[in-house]
Amino acid sequence: MRKTLSIGVKEFRQIARDRRTLMILLFVPVFFLLVYGYALSFDVRNIPLAVQDNDRSSASREVISAFVNSGYFDFVAAIAGDAEIVRRLDDGSARAVLVIPAGFGRDVRTARATRLQIIINGDNANTATTVVGYAVGLVSAISARSEVEARVASPAGPLLTAETRIWYNPELRSTLFLVPGLIAYIAMLTAVVSTALSIVREKEVGTMEQVRMSPVGPLAYVMGKTVPYFAVSLVSALAIIGASMLLFDLPVRGSWWLLVASVSIFLVGALAFGVLISTLAETQQVAFQLAVLTSYLPTLMLSGFIFPISSMPAALQAITYAVPARYFLRALRGILLKGVGVEMLWRDLGALVVFAAIVLALASLRLRREWRVSG
Repeated sequence: MRKTLSIGVKEFRQIARDRRTLMILLFVPVFFLLVYGYALSFDVRNIPLAVQDNDRSSASREVISAFVNSGYFDFVAAIAGDAEIVRRLDDGSARAVLVIPAGFGRDVRTARATRLQIIINGDNANTATTVVGYAVGLVSAISARSEVEARVASPAGPLLTAETRIWYNPELRSTLFLVPGLIAYIAMLTAVVSTALSIVREKEVGTMEQVRMSPVGPLAYVMGKTVPYFAVSLVSALAIIGASMLLFDLPVRGSWWLLVASVSIFLVGALAFGVLISTLAETQQVAFQLAVLTSYLPTLMLSGFIFPISSMPAALQAITYAVPARYFLRALRGILLKGVGVEMLWRDLGALVVFAAIVLALASLRLRREWRVSG
């Protein structure tokens, strides 16, 4: 314990002297949060909408107002012919065109079936899919309202209605889905890189030989190296959560103690993984590349951060069980958005504990073998 404490104090002093590394650990994660938090969004707003109104009735004007007042579409032009539709979509001045047929108002008043045409620029498939969803939802709402008005004389009213309720994220803000993933991604990347570079730096400057000659064992050395970076990374992770609450209205509906415990377990595993990488690399450049490759890509692609795991091929789904961010992200969303307790998250937290224990053991064994070979 005394040896671990001595190494930890030495590492704290080294971090304090290295202002550049300290700035990277504390402020770069918040900077990443700002950049990615505002840049990454599945919400599509201010869609340029052109309208070809061939009816010019009060009903057609109500449809146009419903689209514009929804907050998703911006009216950019009233067009008169098919040639202008093509030109507007080609030059990008409109991403969607609403075409209202002649006789639309008459058909609505008499409750006859009628159609609206919505032409959407599909050069960006994700945006086009979102726009289709917005348009279909608006048309469905308009249709339901028109049906009620047409049948107002009937005491029975509509035969069937649906009431939808969305829990945990009623506004369907993609920010609340993405920010927990950003927290996991940034914490994983900074923790792994910081510890990997720290130990490899000692190899490059030659101080590792002095450590090998000292009575400090591999496990004590790993613990001493990990503790200072754990403290700094924990402060950084909590700062990211605080910034997310202020900037993106991220809720914390669960226990703060459980949140801190979950972050701590995840960081221990990430820091130990950085130590394991440092035993495989001989230069800081190689260590950085390995850290980014083994932490950046799996956390981004295979954790459920952006792409749902259930949509992946079976082989990739099997690989995701070895990605710690998968379990941390599920625990983080459960605590932040749902307010669930440890009784619902014990499997994910247990998986993180197992990962941290395995990686710590591997790092210690690898370091012991390396010292034995060098000795």
